[in-house]
Amino acid sequence: MTEHRRIPNSQSPRTLALVTLGALAFAGCGGQERQDENEAAGTYSVDVTQASFPKAQRLAQQAEMRIAVKNTGDEVLPDVAVTVDSFTRRSEQAGLADPERPVWIVDEGPKGGTTAFTNTWALDGLAPGQSRTFTWKVTPIEAGRYSVKYSVAAGLDGKAKARDASGGAVGGTFPVRVSRRPADARVDPETGEVERTER
Repeated sequence: MTEHRRIPNSQSPRTLALVTLGALAFAGCGGQERQDENEAAGTYSVDVTQASFPKAQRLAQQAEMRIAVKNTGDEVLPDVAVTVDSFTRRSEQAGLADPERPVWIVDEGPKGGTTAFTNTWALDGLAPGQSRTFTWKVTPIEAGRYSVKYSVAAGLDGKAKARDASGGAVGGTFPVRVSRRPADARVDPETGEVERTER
């Protein structure tokens, strides 16, 4: 909500303009990030109906992760959020200002899902029986073997909890091996599309 203030008549038009611009800038800060400060508490039944991420990947070759979440309960979910905690790894090297090192670069996250929380994306709530699909396009930049973990929540503040049919937390793990060897690539002369083959 924009705050309205009475400005004394003695202030110049230039000062008035600066104050107005400042108010607009303040109102716009973080406007695109979801906060969900008034999240209702509750427990909601959900199911992951699809979870895919290529097990074998190659450096600099884009991959797609897809996670589909369905509301299997009788109540509307306030939101549906997915946290992925393994797009980065923690370096053991001493003296680093930021020990987190990227393994994947997120080229494109779920559309409309950006939040103020690190590695968490949220989409609008779900009616009973309804599903939402989260899609990421990512590029690996560090070779190795990794376990990419994800968890599903019914909100962003921790008050709305997602539970599976057995009452447990909802989430999963993708085992991934990123190879140092790049895929062979050629351009199809007829379509202009890049075709990649495994070596």
